This record gives sequence, C-alpha cells and structure tokens, in this order.
Amino acid sequence: MLIGSERERRKGSGPERGAAGVRTFALAAFAGALSSYLQSEILLVTVAAGTFLMSALAYHRTAARDPGLTTEFALLVTVLLGALPLRNPLLAASLGVITTILLASRDFLHAALKNLLSEQEAHDALVFLAAALVILPLVPDRQIGSFGAFNPRRILELVVLVMAMSAASYIALRAFGSRLGLALAGFVGGFISATATIGTMGQRAKRDPALASAATSAAVLANVATVLQMVVVLLVTNVDTCRALGKPLFLSGIAAVSYALMLLIYASKAPIAQEPTPGRAFDVKLAVLFAVTVSGILFLCGFLNRTYGTRGLLLGAALSGLADTHATAISIASLVSAGRVVPQAAVLPIVVGFSANTLTKAVVAFTLGSTRFALQLLPGLIALVLAAFLGMWWRGSIR
Repeated sequence: MLIGSERERRKGSGPERGAAGVRTFALAAFAGALSSYLQSEILLVTVAAGTFLMSALAYHRTAARDPGLTTEFALLVTVLLGALPLRNPLLAASLGVITTILLASRDFLHAALKNLLSEQEAHDALVFLAAALVILPLVPDRQIGSFGAFNPRRILELVVLVMAMSAASYIALRAFGSRLGLALAGFVGGFISATATIGTMGQRAKRDPALASAATSAAVLANVATVLQMVVVLLVTNVDTCRALGKPLFLSGIAAVSYALMLLIYASKAPIAQEPTPGRAFDVKLAVLFAVTVSGILFLCGFLNRTYGTRGLLLGAALSGLADTHATAISIASLVSAGRVVPQAAVLPIVVGFSANTLTKAVVAFTLGSTRFALQLLPGLIALVLAAFLGMWWRGSIR
C-alpha cells in the first residue's frame, strides 16, 4: 500500500489512466506473501510470471504516451517484497520504504542527473567507482620489491584516496563556495590523510591559481586535524604520553589555526567566483603521481632501515614518521605502556616523527601543487614544527 499510494498519484484518471494503483500493488504483495506462507516456490514463480505478463500487456496499452517501465518493474518488485517478510521482515520493510522513496524522487533524480552533473563529472564518478569497487579488490595485498617497501594494494589505495579527497573538495567547492568549501574539505580530509589532502589542495591550486590562498589555508587546516587526531590516538594508547605531549601539540595546533586564519583572511580579499563552473572532480594522473611520490619515500625508509638499522628511538621515529606520524606515535606510546620507555623520554621521538612527516607533506606540496601553493604552505609547516619544539622547551623550562 505504501508503494501503491505513491503510484496512485501518478497513474492519472479516466480511460488513459495507469493500470496499477494502491489496490493492485497491495494485492500483488498479498500474492507474494501467500506464496511464501505456503512455501511454494512454484507458486511464487507463477505469480511473478503472471505479474510480468500483465505488466507487459499494460505497458503495450500505454507505451505510446508513456514509454517508461518504472511502474511495471515496481509491481514485480512488490510481489517479491510481499514474499520476503516471512524470512526477513526488517529487510522487507526497509526495501519497501527505499523503493517508495526511489519512486517518489523521480523529479529530483532526473534534475540532478541532467542539470547538476556534467558529462565529465559523470565520467569521473564512473572512473572512481571502477577503481574503488572493481580494480582495488583484485590487486594483490602483499609486500614486493626491494626492502619489501611496495604493496600494490596500498599503492592503489593511495590513488583511490586522493581521487576521493579531490572529489570531496570539488563537491564542497561547488556546494559552499571557494573559501568555505575548501576550508571544510581540508579540515575533514585531514582526519583521513593530511598528506593526501595537501596533495589534493595542491592540485586544486595548480588548476586554478586564483584559489591558491584558499587551498593553502585548507591544507593547513588538514594539519590541525592531524594534531587533533594525534591527541585522540595518544589518549587511547597511553594517557601519560598524551599528557607529556600536551604543550607541543597545543602550540602546534595554535600555530596551524593562526596561519590558516591568516590565509583565509587574505583569500577573502581576492575576487574569487563563489559559484565555480563544472569541471573535473579529480585528475587520475596526479593521483598516481601522489602514490608514486609516497611510495618513493617508503622505499627510502626501507633502504635506510636495511642499511643502518633502527639505531635508537630517534632514528626509528624519523624513518617511520616520514610515512605516518600517527603510527609512529602509537608505536612509541605502546612502548611507554609496556614500561620500556618513560613518558618524558617519548616526547622527543614523537615530535621528531611529527617533524619528519611534515617533510613528506612539503615534498608532496612541491610535487603536486603549484610553486605559489608550496611556498605559501611551507611557512605554515615550519611554524607547525617550530611550535612543537617550542612546546618541548616550554615544558622543560617549567619543570
């Protein structure tokens, strides 16, 4: 009846009205339910075939004025939904509501596909879905190559991640405008991967130089998310380590927020269009370039680790920090939890890993972004690192 009530409003009236309304859909569901109750698969197939035949006859009568097949397929789906509740009532109810919503949203979906999405945007969406849902699951997940530094699955995940981040920033740019949209995308993206977000914003600034300042502020806000995420992972891993790193992380966050606000104020004075024209959601070549850059850094880490070994906590933190600052922090905080390192001794290695990861971000900024973007971002990255070391000095001087 829920599905049929939606179709009833659209079937019209008079001799030319549609064949199926609220009563027809309710009876179709009853027929499916009866087949399921009697546990007769033959009866269910017969009911479905009969529904298909009657729908075909009805379509033949109305095809000249309405060539759509939506009502006919909805009627067949309703028969199957009627048979489902005896096995899974929650799924049946959910699918019934979803089917009704899908039918009722015809005008919105048609307008969205015709007016909101350009042909290039639709093509980009298909490329992303193919990469994420078809290619990625088929790629082997194992270490290969020299020093075991290359994992095909992880490399492709980086490509998909950058494509997703670029698409998210593009959507935010279209929805909220050049300044607010990029800032929001940068901050949220930082919780997923600040390095990937910086690469994405660098691509955006390279394609549209007028967005350089707004993209840079978004990249700096991604580092704010990095600091907040660092606090969370340290609280989960070891509270004492988080407490010991309180001042370095606090000052780093303040430095990042201040520099991002300064860039946002500067960007607000520039004449930037608030409604960007449709374009490309992402660039596959640049996404691959990002993955190659990060893979090269991982190869360097593997080479240095194989050649020199992890001589001391600082060198190990610096090498692992090049790839992932949070993994470094978790590893060292775990040593504190195990009693192998005191919380005070964990501060410097974590800050060193944090600084090494900033170097990776700078490399990505210069590789994927414009020179203007990279030079604008560099002072913010330096301020982030200096603030962390200043926090260490401040903590030491108070003690």
